[in-house]
Amino acid sequence: MQMRFLPKGPARPSRKSEIDAAADGVVDKPPIPPHPVDEIPRPPRLLLLGLQHLAIMYAGAVAVPLLVGGALKLPAHTIGLLVNADLLVSGIVTIIQAVGVGRILGVRLPVVAGATFTVVSPMILIAQQFGGGEAGLPTVYGAILVSGVFGLIIARFFAMVVRFFPPLVSGCVICVIGLSLIGADAGLIAGDDPKAADYGQVSHVALAGLVIALIVVIHRFGRGLVSQLAVLLSVAIGTLVAVPTHLVDMSAVGSSGWFAVSKPFIFGAPEFHLGAIISMCVVMLVTFTESTADMVAVAEMVDKELEPGDLGRGLAADGLSAVLAGFMNSFPDTAFAENVGLVGLTGVRSRWVVAACGGMLVALGLVPKVGSVVAALPGPVVGGAATVMFAMVTAVGLRVLHKVQFEGTSNMLIIAVTLSVALLPAVAPNIYTKFPTDFQMIAGSPITSAVIVVFVLNLVFNHWGAGRRPAPETAHSAEPAPRT
Repeated sequence: MQMRFLPKGPARPSRKSEIDAAADGVVDKPPIPPHPVDEIPRPPRLLLLGLQHLAIMYAGAVAVPLLVGGALKLPAHTIGLLVNADLLVSGIVTIIQAVGVGRILGVRLPVVAGATFTVVSPMILIAQQFGGGEAGLPTVYGAILVSGVFGLIIARFFAMVVRFFPPLVSGCVICVIGLSLIGADAGLIAGDDPKAADYGQVSHVALAGLVIALIVVIHRFGRGLVSQLAVLLSVAIGTLVAVPTHLVDMSAVGSSGWFAVSKPFIFGAPEFHLGAIISMCVVMLVTFTESTADMVAVAEMVDKELEPGDLGRGLAADGLSAVLAGFMNSFPDTAFAENVGLVGLTGVRSRWVVAACGGMLVALGLVPKVGSVVAALPGPVVGGAATVMFAMVTAVGLRVLHKVQFEGTSNMLIIAVTLSVALLPAVAPNIYTKFPTDFQMIAGSPITSAVIVVFVLNLVFNHWGAGRRPAPETAHSAEPAPRT
């Protein structure tokens, strides 16, 4: 009797083994594709999209050290060190926000961290009150250091009270963030001094208008990666157009070094004064509210639910940025609104693109010569592109407000009062100059005043005594208004 040998191959499981596997709950399922937020683009695409995020946020990132340094009359070399430290800390925190550090830090969304404008006025006032110029900076950085520790401690608790930030609150704050920042970009386009002879030059305004038009055209008619790179391509074309007008000044590139790191406490050991510490802790709370609104906006854009734990880790990263700022002579970071707008415009949801941007920021912070090249981008070009991004943030706020119930509620009045109070200092910056300094720090910031007004009014109308009438948010949808 001959025996036939079959060629060896993968053994087919017996019917009995299949039944046993099914009984044990072990059933082969097709792999679940990763969420677009977790997808890693190919390296060339990753770098280009990361560079686009960098181009959008760079002007805003360096604006804070330039404003603070100029107001305190610091030497140019010292301001340069502040810029390097700012970019380095911003890059580190951006990477942490995108990649995450265990269950401790990072929201794991495409969130770019940059120096918050909320800190500018308090830093200048504190430095002037405690010696002026460099002499007041040890007190400033001592207060920032303590505020960072304060932020790390309360981050999780702040995230747990998210129910007090329904679409009514977060939508108003997001709208005000976008509207109030448009004025900052107007300065890049027209100039800072309306009395100057070169203020509002037609060529400068036309250049900004060209960049805006290019963004629209490329985004509308481009395909695939070209459409997603509409902002970066528009900035590059606008810069080339600006070369004959002498707006592109590369003279600082040659004198910049190849490597430099800001040393800790270059202004001396930190000093701790209660008034300065309280002011910076209030700034940290405002920063948390601003970041919460931006993170909610990003979560809305990328279609990913923002859990309180995610938000807590993101806010903890903001707190860490202040701790690093206190050591490295930098500035507390928040989620940058212009990059939130870029996510909405391009539809690119990968957090690894933002991580690539963070790596570039770290490189810029360590290589001043490279940073000088980026800093040479013409103001009207950057201003035109960033204006669209800020307006996109406002559009996101309007989309969030679309979830608010208006029928039978006072929510329309709440929005009206919030916008009127918040935008008053934006259109009349000197309106509170005769008020006490502490009041100016709070009411003089559109974002700060918006947070306080809408938060309090929401409590008064929709929480205190709300049992006597239907809750406005619950009648709207089954989900809890984006889980801010």
